Amino acid sequence: MDIKILGTGCAKCKALEKATREAVAQTGINATITKVEDIVEIMKYNVMTTPALVIDDNIVVKGKVPSVDEIKKFLV
Repeated sequence: MDIKILGTGCAKCKALEKATREAVAQTGINATITKVEDIVEIMKYNVMTTPALVIDDNIVVKGKVPSVDEIKKFLV
């Protein structure tokens, strides 16, 4: 599974990354988590509000920080 956190480094972006890493650890899935901070790369996903969570090239969340439990639902 390929997971990307899209965000320029704001507090919400960091919170999403932390929650995502925690959700992956709790579920025990095999995933690669990448933080994308380059605005040009973020724009390739047509995301206008960050943070955003991309799983296997599908945007599942944008503009908010979901809970760890919400993220776990996207992972299974």
